[in-house]
Amino acid sequence: MTKAAELAKMGEVLTNSQIGGRRNIVINGAMQVAQRGTSATGLGDSDTYAVCDRWKLVKEATTAGRLTMSQDSSAPSGFGNSLKLDCTTADTSIAAGELLLLQQRIEGQDLQAFAKGTSDAKEFSVSFYVKGNASATYVCELHDQDNTRQCSKTFSVTTDWTRIELLFPADTTGAFDDDNARSLNLNIALNAGSDYTSGTLNSSAFASNTNANRYVGISSFFDSTDRTFFITGVQLEVGSQATPFEHRSFGEELALCQRYFYVHADGSITSEYHVGVAANYAGSALYLAVYPTVTMRAIPTLEQTTGTDYYRAFSTTISGNSDYFDEFIITSPHSQPNIFEIKGQTNVSVTAGEAVFVRLANSSAKLFFDAEL
Repeated sequence: MTKAAELAKMGEVLTNSQIGGRRNIVINGAMQVAQRGTSATGLGDSDTYAVCDRWKLVKEATTAGRLTMSQDSSAPSGFGNSLKLDCTTADTSIAAGELLLLQQRIEGQDLQAFAKGTSDAKEFSVSFYVKGNASATYVCELHDQDNTRQCSKTFSVTTDWTRIELLFPADTTGAFDDDNARSLNLNIALNAGSDYTSGTLNSSAFASNTNANRYVGISSFFDSTDRTFFITGVQLEVGSQATPFEHRSFGEELALCQRYFYVHADGSITSEYHVGVAANYAGSALYLAVYPTVTMRAIPTLEQTTGTDYYRAFSTTISGNSDYFDEFIITSPHSQPNIFEIKGQTNVSVTAGEAVFVRLANSSAKLFFDAEL
C-alpha cells in the first residue's frame, strides 16, 4: 500500500470509528459547570443535585454518614476541576439497605448509537480519573433503567490521580427507549450494605438486576472522617477502546447542562437581579414570559426561595414599598420547554394591562428551573 493510500485509510478509520466526531455521552465530565454552587455540606441523608451539574448524589436507607461535596481545583494534567467528596461524619455500622451513589442519568435518545437490544449491539467504554486519601475499592455500574439490567466493574483508588478504563460488554437484550426519559444510569458506588454486596459481582455481562450482585467488594466511603474521593474526566463512549477525554468548551458544556437546569435569577450574585418584564392583566397578578438560554428537556419545575419582599415590581403607577411581592408560580398550561409563563402574586392593585418591570429585591431570592431526569 502506498503512503498516500495508508493516510487515506487512516483518515477513514478516524472518521468512521468511535474516535471521530462527538464521542462523550457524559455531560460535564470535567466538572466545569456548577450552577447550583461550588460547595454543599451535610449531604448523605437524601437524593440531591448539589454541586457540579448533572451529577446526582443518590442514597438508599438511613445512614449516619455525612459528607461535603465541592468543586475542587485539584485535578490531573489537562484538567482544571474535579468533584470532591469529603466524609465529615463516619458510619462504621453499615445497615443492609444502605447505598451511596454518584450518578449521571442519561436520556434514551442519546444512547441509540450503542444499538442495545439488537444483534449489532456495541460495547460501552467508560473512563475517568480518580484519587483519594488512601487505597480503596469502589464500583462503576451501568444500570439499564428501561429494561432493569445492569453490569458492574470494580476499580481502585490511590492517593495519586489514576486513569481508570473499564470495558462493558455489548448487550443484545433490551433496547433503550428513543425518547427524552431516563434510560441509563452511570453509577459510581461509594458505599453499600449487604443487600447489595452479599452475592457475586455481575461483571462479565449485562443481566437482569439482582441487588446482591451489584456492588460486591466495595469499600465504604463512610468508614472514616479522613476519607476523600476525587473524580474528573468522566467519559462514556461507543466501542471497545477508551479514547482520550473529549474536552468541550465551557460554553458548550454550560449549554448542555442548561437543558436540565437553568438559573434565571440569583440574588446571591446581585440582590437587584433582573427577572423580566411582566404584564398585569387583572390588577392583582403579574404574568411574565421566561425564555431559557436553550430549550430544556421538558417543561421544568420552578425552584425559588420565597419570603417577604423578595421580589419587586416597578411601573408608572406604583411606588414606595407597596410594589413588593413574595413568590412566583409556573403556569404549566401556558408553558413549553422553550418558554415558561410564571405568575407573580402581588400585594398591590396595579392598573390592568400595565407593563411592569420585575427584579429581585433580596440577596436570598432566586428563580431556578429544573428539568432533571
